[in-house]
Amino acid sequence: MKKKWELYEVKESEVKQLKEKYKLNTLLATILVNRGITEEKAIKKFLNPTRNDFYDPFLMPDMKKAVKRIIEAINNKEKIIIYGDYDVDGITSITVLKSFLDEIGIKVDSYIPNRLEEGYGLNKEAIKQIVEKKYDLMITVDCGISGLEEIDYANSLGIETIVTDHHEVGEKIPNAIAVVDAKRKDSKYPFRELAGVGVVFKLIQALRNRIKT
Repeated sequence: MKKKWELYEVKESEVKQLKEKYKLNTLLATILVNRGITEEKAIKKFLNPTRNDFYDPFLMPDMKKAVKRIIEAINNKEKIIIYGDYDVDGITSITVLKSFLDEIGIKVDSYIPNRLEEGYGLNKEAIKQIVEKKYDLMITVDCGISGLEEIDYANSLGIETIVTDHHEVGEKIPNAIAVVDAKRKDSKYPFRELAGVGVVFKLIQALRNRIKT
């Protein structure tokens, strides 16, 4: 199949205007124009955001449930493991969440499936290994939304799962403790195009809001 690339037509005059007015480089000015961010207030908010400019993380479905369960696990000193894919989004998602928890004194482990032997997403053999190592709570990052069978399997073995994902949602969602995905039909979060690590950032924001250290 032959594919034809269609390049976005850049409005050069608007780019030049923003460059000169706000002392920006060409790339940044082009990004602003392409995204339709051309009003002064919107430009300042994009370039210098504050915490007050973030959308409320609790607008995401099941965020309250996820935060409550994680705090419960922390208070009860349960063993927590983060399960993420081996691609860039998965690895950065694991790193960001693990780093945050480490910084507040919470030790967690992580699992990254083998690219050649296991492939993307959850798999039953990995879950079996996680259960055998006596973990109590598994948090998925950048995966899990399509893992209905795998999460049912985890439930049958006695490990609870929190899903954080950004992929499209099927007709059913997994039977997990919480399923945090801005692409769920019942999501009230204003932006649905977050990467997996973006969803993790919102989870951290929500946890930071509830955990006082």
